[in-house]
Amino acid sequence: MISDCHMHTNFSPDADRGATPEAMIKGALEKGLKRICFTDHYDLDFPFETTNGDMTKNEFLFDLNEYFAVLEELKEKYKDRIDIRIGVEFGLQSHLGTSYRKIAKEYPFDYIIGSGHVFGGIDPYYTKDTDGRPDQMRYKEAFVEMLDYIKAVEDFDALGHLDYIVRYGKEQQKFYSYRQFADEIDEILKYLIANGKALELNMAGMKYGLGFAHPHPDILKRYKELGGEMVTVGSDAHRPEHIAYAYEKAGEILKECGFGYYTEFIKRKPQSIQIA
Repeated sequence: MISDCHMHTNFSPDADRGATPEAMIKGALEKGLKRICFTDHYDLDFPFETTNGDMTKNEFLFDLNEYFAVLEELKEKYKDRIDIRIGVEFGLQSHLGTSYRKIAKEYPFDYIIGSGHVFGGIDPYYTKDTDGRPDQMRYKEAFVEMLDYIKAVEDFDALGHLDYIVRYGKEQQKFYSYRQFADEIDEILKYLIANGKALELNMAGMKYGLGFAHPHPDILKRYKELGGEMVTVGSDAHRPEHIAYAYEKAGEILKECGFGYYTEFIKRKPQSIQIA
């Protein structure tokens, strides 16, 4: 793997303050990467918990004009050393299709990740220790909502960290498997395939101690069985040291799941890259 197509800078409110775009570029160069795509969080109508425990909205937004101005300048500065692409990570919710469609048309993104971060009206990051429902119930509800999200928001290229909800289960992967939620997950995969959307292999699952990247390998295998061909790869890094996280395993995971290629996007068009 010589590219990382899921990276955050300090334009994303949850990124490390030292994760400036240039620091992330230098981190990628140190890892020997040839291509990167910045995909900072843009979550409209996001319910955000403040330091005093109150909930507010729209903390996960940034100035897209400034974003492009900064990244285009760096893209030119480093053009002889690394291929820099400009993307974004939209936070999917069912009522946001029209809003995201307008943004996708207005800005020349290379790549748009669509990710579910809000389930049952809240990011599970905030409810891991307070939600009294069993993990299995929360996971199933999240997969049902995810299907609604991807049907409602057309303007994305790859579905990010499909089983994100498992990161924040009380017992995480202990009671989680593809087979338990096959009906819900299959509907998601079939919709992605039918509508020309990629599935992301997000290596951050390793970082969060799940023992697997998002999504679980059984889901990747099922995606392949159903006819899915496009898998993007990203670290979901929020600081320089996490760029290309666990990348020594990424190619092996894809090969074991039946893939000989992974996918990158440029100007919203997919490119197939052979796995070394």
